[in-house]
Amino acid sequence: MKKSAIIGLITIALCVCFLVSLNADTSNYSTFQEASKESREFHVMGYWEKEKGMYYDAEKDANHFAFYMKDEKGAVNKVVYNGTKPQDFERSEKLVLIGQMEKDTFYASKILMKCPSKYNDDLVEVKQDGSVIQP
Repeated sequence: MKKSAIIGLITIALCVCFLVSLNADTSNYSTFQEASKESREFHVMGYWEKEKGMYYDAEKDANHFAFYMKDEKGAVNKVVYNGTKPQDFERSEKLVLIGQMEKDTFYASKILMKCPSKYNDDLVEVKQDGSVIQP
């Protein structure tokens, strides 16, 4: 074999290994039921249950926000986020929570919101301090 063919094969093999390693760490959306089975971080997509309300008292504890969310299978669970209430949370159409389930409560480390917009339907990321990152 020529030297250039060997280098080409090694380059292709490295690219394939890189793509496989990227894909191995990605996660699909889960449900609350799936998240309750394992103690690792999950992405759960759903909708805020407006009828059950939310709890946020900035004077008592500005870093405690709780609400109920219905996942895509229809299960409703309490969600606790240790951060400030995201701006325009009430207007969000869809939520993606990143976090872990402990007993019957989902503890979110991040909240991604799909907000209504007449120009785009992008998810926005909410940081721990309550600021919003636009994609």
